Amino acid sequence: MPRHLKSQSQEKHRKKAGHRRWAARSGVIPGGNRGDIMDAPTRSALMSRIRGKNTGPERRFAECLLLQGLVFEQHAVDLPGRPDIVFRDEKVAVFVDGDFWHGWRFPLWKEKLTPYWQAKIEATRCRDLRNFRCLRRAGWKVIRVWEHQLEQNLTARVESLCAVLRQRSEPQA
Repeated sequence: MPRHLKSQSQEKHRKKAGHRRWAARSGVIPGGNRGDIMDAPTRSALMSRIRGKNTGPERRFAECLLLQGLVFEQHAVDLPGRPDIVFRDEKVAVFVDGDFWHGWRFPLWKEKLTPYWQAKIEATRCRDLRNFRCLRRAGWKVIRVWEHQLEQNLTARVESLCAVLRQRSEPQA
């Protein structure tokens, strides 16, 4: 059925890319690396369009926070890892991370990647961990919001962040 003839509910529940089909009970996903299906110039053009900041999930999340009346800073260059959203008064740093690029449940699907991509995503995961530790040592609350969490329930993520902000803004006895 052509996409423009599908109902909104059918379109909304469309399955995503294969890396989200997880094995049962944390088992490894079967299959190996199938190689790239695109030639190098096509892949290069596609990859050059992927942005590191102001991504779709990040913009949707920030928009919901603004609708709640929250005031925040984006992409604070003076903090480790350059958090996507920063609440300085409460010392809360929020990272909105893509499932693929930051390796959500990476051990389950890393064998499907070439060694280059395995190393690249593993390095990203190590860098994220290092930045989170550095922020926590400096007294910051680090919140990581995954792309799939925003797709599943954006409102719940906003509410949980608001609860953390309320807790951090209350005077300590």
